[in-house]
Amino acid sequence: MINFNGNLISSKEKFLNHENRGFKYGDALFETVRISNGKLLFWEDHYFRLMSSMRILRMEIPMEFTMEFLEAEFIKTLEVNKLLGSTARGRLSVFRNDGGRYTPKTNECSFVLEVEELEVPFYTIDDTSYEIELYKDFYVNADMLSNLKSTNKLIHIVSSVYAKENGYQNCLLLNGAKQVVEAINGNVFLVSGKKIKTPPLKDGCLDGILRKKLTEIISKWDDFDLEEVSISPFELQKADELFITNTIIGIQPITKYRKKQFETTVARSLLGRLNASARLS
Repeated sequence: MINFNGNLISSKEKFLNHENRGFKYGDALFETVRISNGKLLFWEDHYFRLMSSMRILRMEIPMEFTMEFLEAEFIKTLEVNKLLGSTARGRLSVFRNDGGRYTPKTNECSFVLEVEELEVPFYTIDDTSYEIELYKDFYVNADMLSNLKSTNKLIHIVSSVYAKENGYQNCLLLNGAKQVVEAINGNVFLVSGKKIKTPPLKDGCLDGILRKKLTEIISKWDDFDLEEVSISPFELQKADELFITNTIIGIQPITKYRKKQFETTVARSLLGRLNASARLS
């Protein structure tokens, strides 16, 4: 069962048509939330990112779109799918209502909420090999629209096809200045000595929720200095560690880039701090 504008309907039911603006123009945003026993992890951060993104795209925010209302809709959807006591992935998609071409007829919005079960109840690190490569066929724009979690993900799709065709687990995306921006499915962090670097938002990376939480955690960690600075591809093979972050996986260490093998010590140390932060969120 899915939740369409507060109504629970079968996932097999046809409820969107060819006029849907998310389908026709990518005029949509989404939030992917990790849920544990009915608790939406980092929900306040997700909610305020969604509200900010809707304002940037000039979407009309419905009066009922409070943090409490949307959380209750998640809970309702979990209950009907018998996932309230489980670990789950929730996705909230918001799109401008039908009508118009590039210029919409209305700025009013609808939402779709869906949930699916996850196997692991907390963030863990997989010990399997994780090899990445640079993707250089297309580039991420270094602007505010790239910071949004919108449905315009063509670069991420074609780069994931490239990774699959060439036997990589992921790719790092670049902007027009040939700086490392992010991975296909998350933000990227680089460890070099006592410094941990992550690309700044102005370079075009997603304004990720886990990126935000880890920058807060690292900033309070006496062992390392955090720098939000541009990362050149030439720095990658000199790094001690590389890792990717997103709301669902938490922290994914990169073990190999070209001929360089990476450690995972810092990523594992951060994992415990992240799980502690998630419990308090």
